[in-house]
Amino acid sequence: MSGTTETKILHDIKFSVLDLAPVNEGSTPADAFRNSLDLAQHAEKWGFNRYWVAEHHNMPGIASSATSVVIGYLAAGTKTIRLGSGGIMLPNHASLVIAEQFGTLESMYPGRIDLGLGRAPGSDQNTARALRRTLGTTGDEFPQQLEELRAYFSENSRFVKAVPGQGLNIPIWLLGSSGFSARLSGRLGLPFAFASHFAPNYTLPALKTYRDHFTPSEHLQTPYVMVGVNVVAADTEEEAKRLATSQQQQFLSLIRGTPTQLKPPVDDMEQVWTPYEKSIIAEKLDSTIVGTKETVKARLEQFLADTDADEMIINSQIFDHKARLRSYEIIAEIMG
Repeated sequence: MSGTTETKILHDIKFSVLDLAPVNEGSTPADAFRNSLDLAQHAEKWGFNRYWVAEHHNMPGIASSATSVVIGYLAAGTKTIRLGSGGIMLPNHASLVIAEQFGTLESMYPGRIDLGLGRAPGSDQNTARALRRTLGTTGDEFPQQLEELRAYFSENSRFVKAVPGQGLNIPIWLLGSSGFSARLSGRLGLPFAFASHFAPNYTLPALKTYRDHFTPSEHLQTPYVMVGVNVVAADTEEEAKRLATSQQQQFLSLIRGTPTQLKPPVDDMEQVWTPYEKSIIAEKLDSTIVGTKETVKARLEQFLADTDADEMIINSQIFDHKARLRSYEIIAEIMG
C-alpha cells in the first residue's frame, strides 16, 4: 500500500479509456478509427480523464499501429480529454522521432498529451525485426533509450535538438506487465501504469515494487498508479457474458498464433475452445469484469481495495459499437 490511512472509494479515483481501435470482422481500419473518435467524444462528455491508444503491429484486429497519428486524429475531434499512448513501444523507434512526434502533438494540443512508454515489441519477433531493422536490438536498451528521450524534452542544449519537443512538459508514464518497469519508474519518480488487464497475477507484486522503489522527483512527489481493467458491462448479466465472448475469441486467436479481426459474440464458447485453451484464457483474463452495473461496481470496488490504485484505465473489446458505448456509459454512471 502507499501509506494512506484512508481507504479509497471509486469516487476518489479517476477513470480513463484504453482503446485498441478494434477492427471488427467484416469491417476496415477506417471504420475502427471512426468508432474510436465517436467513443473518445462520448468519453469526454461522460467525464473520463484520459483516452489512450496502444501500439500493436501485424494484428488484423488492431488499427492503432501508427499510434501518434491516431492520437492526433482523436485530439482534433475532442476538446478537453487528455490523449496519449498506452503505449509507445520505445525499442521500435528512434528516441528523437518519438520526441518530435509527441512534441508536435503537444504543440498542437497543449496540456492534453500523455506519453506512455513500454519496452515490448507490441507484436511477434519477426515483426519486431522488421520494425527495428536489426537482429541485435532488444528491449534491454530501454533505460538508455528512455534517458535519451527525456533529454530531448529537457531545456538543456544538445547537439541534436528535438524541434518541436525541446522544453515541452509532456508527462511520461512507464507501462509494464512485470517488475522491470515498476522498479525503473519508481526509481525515476514517474507515474506507473500496470497491464493488469492481461497480467493479473503480477499486479500486486509489481505495484509493491513500484511503491517500494519510489523516489520523489520534480515530476511526482508521491507514487501514482494506474491499473488496466477489462470491463464488459451491459443491462443484463446474460448480455454482458455474451458480449465478452468477442474478447475471449481474440485471446484465443493469439494463443493459437493466428490473430484475427475482432469476432462477433457467440452463444457458447465451449464449442470454440478446448478445455486447455479455456484454462489459459481464464488465467490471462482473470481480472476481467463482466456483468451489470451492480456487478461491475462491486468488482471495481474490490479491485480498488486490492490495488489502492489512483486511476483505472478501462479496456472494452466489444464487437458491436453501440454495445461498447453502453458499456462505457455504465462505467460513467458508476463514476457518478
